[in-house]
Amino acid sequence: MVLGDDSSSAPPGDTQTPSPDSKLPSDSNPAAGNGDSEGETLARQVQESLALGTHHRFWETQPVGQFNDLGDTSLPEGPIEPPSPLSDVKSEPYNLPAPYEKMELRDVPAVTRLLRQFLSHFVVAPDFDENDVEHWLLPLENVVDSYLIVSPETQEVTDFCSFYTLPASILNNPNYSVLKAAYSFYNVSTKTPLLQLMNDALIVAKQQDYDVFNALDVMHNEAVLKELKFGPGDGHLHYYLYNYRIRNGLRPSELGLRRGSSFSDLYALRGD
Repeated sequence: MVLGDDSSSAPPGDTQTPSPDSKLPSDSNPAAGNGDSEGETLARQVQESLALGTHHRFWETQPVGQFNDLGDTSLPEGPIEPPSPLSDVKSEPYNLPAPYEKMELRDVPAVTRLLRQFLSHFVVAPDFDENDVEHWLLPLENVVDSYLIVSPETQEVTDFCSFYTLPASILNNPNYSVLKAAYSFYNVSTKTPLLQLMNDALIVAKQQDYDVFNALDVMHNEAVLKELKFGPGDGHLHYYLYNYRIRNGLRPSELGLRRGSSFSDLYALRGD
């Protein structure tokens, strides 16, 4: 059952130089005899002209630095995209809304009610009780972050968003050892638009020095990912449910289930 796409950020990583004894499969060409065809010779010459001092196979982690690294002269100067007109640039810094609060233990019952009502609209979703919410969603440093919006009039929790941390190790890089990645978890929007709620989560992640923010297109996420300038992944994420039968494959928007840890997420926030 295919329910979403995946993407994984490529942190600066280890590199390998191909061994001269390594062999790559190639098709034989009877017409060319023992020599190379003209096309193969030309292709090899082009590859050699573009060759760098260190080679990287396509499946290896590429040595890409962070976007704010200095001294990288391998890229051409100038904007990656056409500059935005000054009229489109926000003059004030992005600030979180006043009622945006970090979840506390006292909020578990209210968050549980809000989450259960939200998840009841999906075909497949977990059945959370207060113990589950406390275990999975109560903030814990470098594990999970959860925030809520409280109505100033009624003092009720009206909206909720969360993301968890799943760092990746960076090997053989003198400047960085960890890629700090945030993964969107459960988000419930009743009064605050989901677009604003997710944007607030991005602001929090940026303030906490995360390198990348990932999200699946499950639940209602797909409606806001493009607007928030997320980049689509290039694979598929499969869910396997034990002792559970579903007659037809589900669309991502019918799934109210979010895995607790994953490197296979649909969208990764771009560094630019």
